[in-house]
Amino acid sequence: MQGSKASYQTPIQKLRRNKSALVGIYILATLFVMAIIGPYLSNWKYFETHLSLKNMPPSLHYIFGTDELGRSIFVRIFWGARISLFIGITAAFIDVVIGVFYGAFAGYIGGKTEEFMMRVADILYSLPYLLIVILLLFVMGPGMITIIIAMTITGWINMARIIRSQILQIKQSEFVLASKCFGASNFWIITKHLIPNTLGTIITTMTLSIPTAIFTEAFLSFLGLGIQAPMASWGSMANDGISALHYYPWRLFIPAIFISITMLSFNLLGDGLRDAYDPRLDI
Repeated sequence: MQGSKASYQTPIQKLRRNKSALVGIYILATLFVMAIIGPYLSNWKYFETHLSLKNMPPSLHYIFGTDELGRSIFVRIFWGARISLFIGITAAFIDVVIGVFYGAFAGYIGGKTEEFMMRVADILYSLPYLLIVILLLFVMGPGMITIIIAMTITGWINMARIIRSQILQIKQSEFVLASKCFGASNFWIITKHLIPNTLGTIITTMTLSIPTAIFTEAFLSFLGLGIQAPMASWGSMANDGISALHYYPWRLFIPAIFISITMLSFNLLGDGLRDAYDPRLDI
C-alpha cells in the first residue's frame, strides 16, 4: 500500500521528468522573453530603413541580416513573434472557451438536443476554410481581428467533440448523480463538476492547438491574406523572403526556422502534458 502511494506522481512531477517537454518549455520561455525585450536589444528601430544597407547577410553587426529596405531582420523577427504568438494564443483560447461549453452542454444534455448541436458543428466544420477567410477579408478587410475571427469560426469544433466524448464518460459518475439528488442545476453540474474533471484534456488540447493556429496565421500571411505591411508576422516575412531565395536565402530561412521551432516546442509541451495527465501511465 505504501509502495503504491510512493510511486504516484502528480501531473507536474511527471512533466518535470519529461525531458522533451522541458526542452519545449525552455525554448518557449526564451521566445516569450525575447518577444518582449528582443527589439530593445538592438539600436535599430522597427520601421527604420537604410537603403544603403539593404540585403546585408547575417553578421556580428547585423545578427539576422537586413531585408530589401535595409531593416533589421532581428528586430522584425521578435516584433513578428509578438503578432504571431498573440494571434495563435488568442485564437486557441477562444476555441477552448467556445468548444468546452458547447461540447460539455451537448454531452451532458444528450438526446435530440445533442444530436442537433453536433450536426450544426458538422455543418460548420464542412465549410471551406479559405472561402471563409476570403469572405471575411472582403467584408472586414485584412488584419489581426479578421484572422482571429476566421480561425475561430470553425476552430472550436475539435475541442467541442473532445470534451463531449469526455463528458459522456463521466456524466454517470456517482458525484454527478449525488449532485442531481441534491437538486443542483445543470449549469452548476457542468461548471463545477464536469468541466473541472476534464481540465487535463482541455489544457493538453489547447497547448496542441496553439501551433496549429500559429501555422495557420503564417500560412495566411504567406499568401498575402493576413498581416499587411508595414506590420510583419513570421508568415509575411517568409512571403517577402521567398522572392529573394536564390540571392538572399536568410530572408526566408530565418522566419521559417522560428515558425518551425515554435511549433515543435508547443508540440513537445503538448505531448508532455498529455502524458502527464494520462492516468494509464500511473504505476
